[in-house]
Amino acid sequence: MLFTSLEYLLFLPLAVLLYWLLPRKLRLPMLLTASWAFYMSWVPAFIILIAGMTALNYIWGGVLHRAQTNRKAIFGAGIIANLLCLGVFKYANFAVGSASTVTGWLTGHNPEWSVNIILPLAISFFTFEFIHYLFEIYRGNKPIDSFVLFALFAAFFPTQIAGPIKRYPDFVAQMKEDETKKFKLSMLDDGVPIIITGFAKKILLADNLSVMVNMMLKEPLAYGAPELWLFAYAFAFQIYFDFSGYTDIARGSAMLMGYKIPINFNMPYIANNMSNFWHRWHISLSTWLRDYLFIPLGGSRDGKWKTNRNLFLTMALGGLWHGASWNFVIWGVFHGLALIVHREFCALKEKFQPINQFVQSKVGHVASILLTFHVVCIGWVFFVVHDVSTAFGIIKRLVLLKPIYTTAEQGHFLVLRPELPVVVTIAIGITGLLLLFNFPVTFLNEKNVFRRAPAFLKAAYCCILILLMVTFLPDNSEPFIYFQF
Repeated sequence: MLFTSLEYLLFLPLAVLLYWLLPRKLRLPMLLTASWAFYMSWVPAFIILIAGMTALNYIWGGVLHRAQTNRKAIFGAGIIANLLCLGVFKYANFAVGSASTVTGWLTGHNPEWSVNIILPLAISFFTFEFIHYLFEIYRGNKPIDSFVLFALFAAFFPTQIAGPIKRYPDFVAQMKEDETKKFKLSMLDDGVPIIITGFAKKILLADNLSVMVNMMLKEPLAYGAPELWLFAYAFAFQIYFDFSGYTDIARGSAMLMGYKIPINFNMPYIANNMSNFWHRWHISLSTWLRDYLFIPLGGSRDGKWKTNRNLFLTMALGGLWHGASWNFVIWGVFHGLALIVHREFCALKEKFQPINQFVQSKVGHVASILLTFHVVCIGWVFFVVHDVSTAFGIIKRLVLLKPIYTTAEQGHFLVLRPELPVVVTIAIGITGLLLLFNFPVTFLNEKNVFRRAPAFLKAAYCCILILLMVTFLPDNSEPFIYFQF
């Protein structure tokens, strides 16, 4: 059940209506039932997995809290159990395939081993929430005392598939308010515009950009450097509008029932360094990696070399979390190295005041934003192009700016060839205009300007977006990119 599907447009109002009409003591059981039904709409059998992992972590959290001795071993066993579930379902195919390739290199004969394990939807996200829960119990927080509350913490349908990754103390506090919570029109007033904004980001921007991205992905090395930079820019904004659109729909859906979930993006492409980018991009994941991987590895406590090592390992594992493929590992390594370079540059500029003064100037600030954005775009090539050798070939052309034209005979860019579908040129033009429109809208939304705006302005804004979506609806709506993780 995609957020952009007709099924969800029927499911959400029904769930919200039942939530507010049922007796207060039935709200949470109903919401859990709706969340599990939402999950079962994909592959019904996988409800056994999420229910089993939920029961295991609920029991194990209680055992860990009550333990007087061997707490570290109990905690470690719980973490290993969660990682084993994630490893079997998400990485078994990757591990067997990689072992087959290595065996082929060593013996000269590729045995072509394979397994066929279907990746359960959202397993990466709810596994991270379970691990976070056990970490917090180990650190002394009280466990959730109700199975319904705990199950809903993991299964809550707006955040179930692609986050944001929730923190249980905050979310449980909101769930415990259900028996006293009253419906307010402000919930609709706040939630509906955010949902419509999310739909617009996905349908108007991400899906139109995907037309060009998918076209160029078919044969990327047939294009010259300018076209490949256009491809990199297109995917950078596609994934941003796709994922931030999902988050907006999730946040808005939760608001209709009085829940607040974390903001996951804060205008990431105006970041002026790689560290700042990760404070703005997929915030719930970056803070999770910081709190439950980087800091447990040692953080920045033991000197420069170990800090850089911890950064490298954190981002490499973060890349692997995104997908069971070497291109994601390389993407994570790329970001780990970029963060290390930024850290070393920060130490260097403190020793050379002219460099420091330039970086702090307006020109230096703009240059830093442009440099950071282009470094991120290079990284996105590894993310979207699964064949590693092809990805390196694209990056070589991007960095060397060669060739400008694919062949001398053509004399113009391939994306402007007349035999290409007209929709490609239209999509580029529409996307450019909508991007220009989206930036001020995003800025105003982040500053809560819409929340304070008069009702007639909100209504006009929503009507304009709906009209644009109907007018420029692409032929096919792509699945949300982060659904694959």
